[in-house]
Amino acid sequence: MATENSSKWPFRWDLLLRYRFIETLVLWEGRLTTRHLCDTFGIGRQQASKDINNYIREVGPGNLEYDKYLKGYKPTDNFTPRVTQGLADEYLHLMARNNELMNMFESLSLNVANVEVLSLPVRDVRPEVLRPIMQAARQQRRLEVDYVSINNPDREGRIIVPHTLVYTGLRWHVRAWCEKNQGYRDFVLSRFRDIPEIMEESAHGAAGDTEWNTDVTVRITPDPRLSTAQREVVEMDYGMQDGALEIHTRGKLVPYVLKLLHVDPGEPAADPTAQQIVLANRETLDQWLFG
Repeated sequence: MATENSSKWPFRWDLLLRYRFIETLVLWEGRLTTRHLCDTFGIGRQQASKDINNYIREVGPGNLEYDKYLKGYKPTDNFTPRVTQGLADEYLHLMARNNELMNMFESLSLNVANVEVLSLPVRDVRPEVLRPIMQAARQQRRLEVDYVSINNPDREGRIIVPHTLVYTGLRWHVRAWCEKNQGYRDFVLSRFRDIPEIMEESAHGAAGDTEWNTDVTVRITPDPRLSTAQREVVEMDYGMQDGALEIHTRGKLVPYVLKLLHVDPGEPAADPTAQQIVLANRETLDQWLFG
């Protein structure tokens, strides 16, 4: 099934990527041709045809059928995802990645017509900065770095012990033990200066980061001031179950989850249609909120 580790599938990684592309595109666009594979993966028509036939025979028997009017393959009524989860997010992320590739490599011909993706500003992180951070994280080593912040715009030397990279939807940061503050902190990757220097091993790894290792649930509901019909619209928008959306995350990531959802954990806006959703279990999350 799609939730299984891809390493369990008896396919090369490049084939698995193409099979997932086949499944995603045919499910969400309703039409798949060899041209889709040729343009996206830079393969010949013969190889593309072979991939589709192998998918039909080995991966998803009964999932595709050829439609002479569409001049391509379409999903059958009994289509069942085999190498994907069948979620819209998979298609949307595929389109987003294709769009990003087109922006970086203009010579690639990727079919993203009728899709527009807003891109966030790129927060540049140099490979020579990231590599030692990742190495130190994997080996639980101390790292001497130069770091700047809004409060300290002049570069400041400090020693950290990184353990995890985190993408908040807006930027990347690294979670690390800070010897200066004697505690775990978040360090924005784009604010490192020069090349970090790897030092000896440290006793301060991810296991000691209590805030990181605490699992919490963020419960989001429609603003109760909305009408019943309005709340039903919001529930459908967010895929809520029993009138609520429960997001399981780490305690230290709660503020980032709320920022992504544009939820102000404070007093609700005067107009309930402005934010539309509210944090329903604020009292249990107080310790994780900024400020």
